[in-house]
Amino acid sequence: MKKDIHPENYRLIAFKDMSNDTISLVKSTAATKDTIEVDGIEYPVVKLEISNTSHPFYTGKVKLVDTAGRVDKFMTRYKSHLDKKNK
Repeated sequence: MKKDIHPENYRLIAFKDMSNDTISLVKSTAATKDTIEVDGIEYPVVKLEISNTSHPFYTGKVKLVDTAGRVDKFMTRYKSHLDKKNK
């Protein structure tokens, strides 16, 4: 194996699945800004929309993601801006 090619800054990071609030502690070099407290210890946190605990392939359950609702919310929020741009 080649020497000095692997990063040295491995640390425990909490990966949080936002759809079901599952937290997994994994050693990683991922850069994070937020922190979370798990069992009284503060860890850097990476927020995920989907993980193996919520993905239909792993769970065997079909779960609908409300992307249409997000698009509608965006369109209502920026409707006036879009109307001005189209004039």
